[in-house]
Amino acid sequence: MATVTLFNAKGDKVKDLDVADSIFGIVPNVHEMHRHLVRQLANNRAGTHSTLTRSEVSGGGKKPWRQKGTGRARSGSTRSPLWRTGGVVFGPKPRSYEKDLPRKIRRLAIKSALATRKDAVVAIESFDLPEIKTKAAVALLEKLGAVGKVVILLDERNANLELSVRNLPDVKVILATQFGQNLNVKDILRSDKIVATQAALTRISEVFA
Repeated sequence: MATVTLFNAKGDKVKDLDVADSIFGIVPNVHEMHRHLVRQLANNRAGTHSTLTRSEVSGGGKKPWRQKGTGRARSGSTRSPLWRTGGVVFGPKPRSYEKDLPRKIRRLAIKSALATRKDAVVAIESFDLPEIKTKAAVALLEKLGAVGKVVILLDERNANLELSVRNLPDVKVILATQFGQNLNVKDILRSDKIVATQAALTRISEVFA
């Protein structure tokens, strides 16, 4: 049985908490993690890039000069891609980069990511911050050994915590509820430490085990 260290709300160690072997004890599937990460990065793309074709750039339809007799190259329109102010050939247009994966593959990828980072996971009974104070949140995370890039997994919204850490660039809060849809491979793999509430770990076990 895999275990993680459980701390109380003050940052003191309580015990070693058993977690599901079917999640944290599996052999990670690197291929599916890669597929999930590619999908996540692709779905985050705005796809709003755009260039103007020859039908969209400004310019008249009049032939710049007569066909023969000027000594210059033949030209039919100032909108031609050959001109400095002409249109773009085969340039990017707005599009969707969205990819999809079967649910089983997505869940396997997340389980594999959690198994890969199991040594970086610590549990806390709850985050009981009486007020919105970044200094208090930083002190608690340091007491938990959570330094560097930190991901906090919550079972439900915690306004005091979220507002306390929102100015910390290396700390990200995500929810483990709603069938784990907020869990993602990118945040798990890039983190140096994952701090999860005990209820969040229970929820993850219910969904993914």
